[in-house]
Amino acid sequence: MADSPAQFRGQARLPRFAAPLRYDLRLRPDLAACTFSGAAAVAVAVSAPTRFLVLNAAELDVDRASIRFQDLVPTDVTQFEEDEILVIGFDRELTIGEGVLAMDFTGTLNDQMRGFYRSKYVCNGESRNMAVTQFEAADARRCFPCWDEPAFKAKFKLTLEVPSDLIALSNMPVVKETVSGPIKTVYYEESPLMSTYLVAIVVGLFDYIESSTSEGTKVRVYTQVGKTNQGTFALDVGVKSLDLYKDYFATPYPLPKLDMIAIPDFAAGAMENYGLVTYRETALLYDELQSSASNKQQVAITVAHELAHQWFGNLVTMEWWTHLWLNEGFASWVSYLAVDSLFPEWNNWTQFLDETTSGLRLDALAESHPIEVEINHASEIDAIFDSISYDKGASVIRMLQSYLGAERFQKALASYIKKYAYSNAKTEDLWAVLEEESGEPVKDLMTTWTKQQGYPVIYAKLNGQYLELEQAQFLSDGSSGTGMWIVPITSCCGSYDAQKKFLLKEKTDKMHIKEFTASQSSDGDKNIWIKLNIDQTGFYRVKYDDELAAGLVNAIKAKKLSLMDKIGIVEDSYALSVARKQTLTSLLRLLNAYHDESDYTVLSHVTSVCLSISKISVDATPDLNNDIKKLLINLLLPAAIKLGWDRKDGESHLDVMLRSLLLIGLVRLGHNETINEGVRRFHIFFEDRKTSLLPPDTRKAAYLAVMRTVSMSNRSGYDALLKIYRETAEPQEKSRVLGSLSSSPDKDIVLEALNFMFTDEVRNQDSYYILGGISLEGRDVAWTWLKTNWDHVLKTWNSSSLISDFINSIVSPV
Repeated sequence: MADSPAQFRGQARLPRFAAPLRYDLRLRPDLAACTFSGAAAVAVAVSAPTRFLVLNAAELDVDRASIRFQDLVPTDVTQFEEDEILVIGFDRELTIGEGVLAMDFTGTLNDQMRGFYRSKYVCNGESRNMAVTQFEAADARRCFPCWDEPAFKAKFKLTLEVPSDLIALSNMPVVKETVSGPIKTVYYEESPLMSTYLVAIVVGLFDYIESSTSEGTKVRVYTQVGKTNQGTFALDVGVKSLDLYKDYFATPYPLPKLDMIAIPDFAAGAMENYGLVTYRETALLYDELQSSASNKQQVAITVAHELAHQWFGNLVTMEWWTHLWLNEGFASWVSYLAVDSLFPEWNNWTQFLDETTSGLRLDALAESHPIEVEINHASEIDAIFDSISYDKGASVIRMLQSYLGAERFQKALASYIKKYAYSNAKTEDLWAVLEEESGEPVKDLMTTWTKQQGYPVIYAKLNGQYLELEQAQFLSDGSSGTGMWIVPITSCCGSYDAQKKFLLKEKTDKMHIKEFTASQSSDGDKNIWIKLNIDQTGFYRVKYDDELAAGLVNAIKAKKLSLMDKIGIVEDSYALSVARKQTLTSLLRLLNAYHDESDYTVLSHVTSVCLSISKISVDATPDLNNDIKKLLINLLLPAAIKLGWDRKDGESHLDVMLRSLLLIGLVRLGHNETINEGVRRFHIFFEDRKTSLLPPDTRKAAYLAVMRTVSMSNRSGYDALLKIYRETAEPQEKSRVLGSLSSSPDKDIVLEALNFMFTDEVRNQDSYYILGGISLEGRDVAWTWLKTNWDHVLKTWNSSSLISDFINSIVSPV
């Protein structure tokens, strides 16, 4: 066994006795037959005695007769499909030092949106295939045999043989092309050291627009033919982001060019391949006439996120997938920093609390997981691309930056990037650099947030002259966990001028009120309020005693609190109600304090809490549901009436987003006047698609309004929406329609919408839009449908990120 190929089975990682230095790859995709052939010559450094070479390969046919290492012919070639490894055995020990491993192989251009795959597009009325790669996390091995782990960095020199009329892109610029009849051979510059998951290839017909950074780096956006005008916004954000990150990380952009390209079939939102970033169309393209304000914002955030990875992830790469959160959490956090700098009027840091809220909600489940997860098999990696890695990850980075201060934090990051450039790092490496630069106990503090799951709720109560604090793990089922954290507590009393910061290291602590009231004016105790977790920079919740809670309600009414604090109070209060730590009545009373709120960022959280309360009350208090809905409608109505349906000259980006948010909220709560107006405008729009009565920002509300009136006996609205879906070429418009189809109160219509997902009219990547819109009345039929079709779903959407959409939307819709 010790000397057989089987000894390498069942291992989390590849053996370390040999490592790649440089890949010379030649690939030839056949877009008609949907296959590809390839040849690899890999310079390998053998560093310890072995007669085996072990690397990754999956779903590839390796031509065994072609394998050579230097002049050695292998005696034994075994491919273990389950382990996704190729074990090559020789009759003697390999010489320590460098040698070249060569082999030929073939594979399929699959339709699974991973590895080397095909994506359908239409050009001049004709349907065609493009060839695209998506290698993160562990799918480069589906394109060529390789050491497919982030720590095995190597240089890559690619050569592609493709049809002469197509454009072929890769990470690096083209050195030369030679044409031989219908086929051209494209040679690319050799890359710097990089990980396999960042290698990228795209072959198809595209147009592009280009610009340059201040350093002269060429940046291009590639789109389908005729769509380049929709790439202008992303190009502008891309160029400005590269300039901004170059300064922030104090390191130039590492490659000679950057291409960004929109792919019609794409499983994720985008992928940060080094120098060739791939996006789904809705995440890169922005059309002034067809896209909404929220689409615009999504494009900016996605572009900024992917370009941050060019430094944090690509130049410095996580050592193993356990540290994925560092890649994703950091890119999420810094993308807000970039967009806030480019579009200060969007109030982006306040919108960041959407990320924090999403992380807090998932992490309050008993089945959550720590930010850092031990990964023992490639098949486990996909499962950690979730709200914990991205949203909790980004939130604890914001907490740390807020604790250390922006300047110290930035300096430390620049040192970290310089120290680990072209190499790999672990979470602890970042903590060590931050600790060295700041002199603070970063590792001890942060370990409590990354190595254990969950987070605390801080109970705050006034006892005479003391504010008493106690921490306990917060769980949304109301039970209490055993976790303990080092919590950066921030607090203020009566105004933001008097702030106090300290680390809560024990279960309990107390502070004397004099510590912050000394600077207070003596305007009577009735106006004194105490707010913990200022601007929600900490990843925790706060439960105030009745006296403190009443003070905060008064402070909200008196407009004394920041937008972020208003959001934090309502989100904490909702979560505490779900966990049965406070009553629904007290939550409704708190919501009432927001009745004259007009800010988008605050109302987006208030609306989401209102819709959640309404959903829960359908099951929990059906008799009261109508009364609760009325109360919630009355809360949102004043702001909605003020904005109306029609855009006003000179109104802000956030007001445009607020209009859409409130109208959708009122439709979902069943407000008849809003539904009727939505239906009226829809009919005008259906007859005249250019009408100004239903611009992209209010369309979703009107589509949902129409679907509330649809039933099997009155299905004209459903059919009209399908007609719009079939007639538009715009992905964002298609997604708006798909997101509305399953929202009818009629179960049979919901079933029809779910089955529409199985037709070839809906791309697999877009299924989650239909899943996300299922009406409360359609929950049971959706559950039965999922059980009936489970085998088909599993086969068609076999990437775990897509499968999880089915589970989340149907099994746990609240």
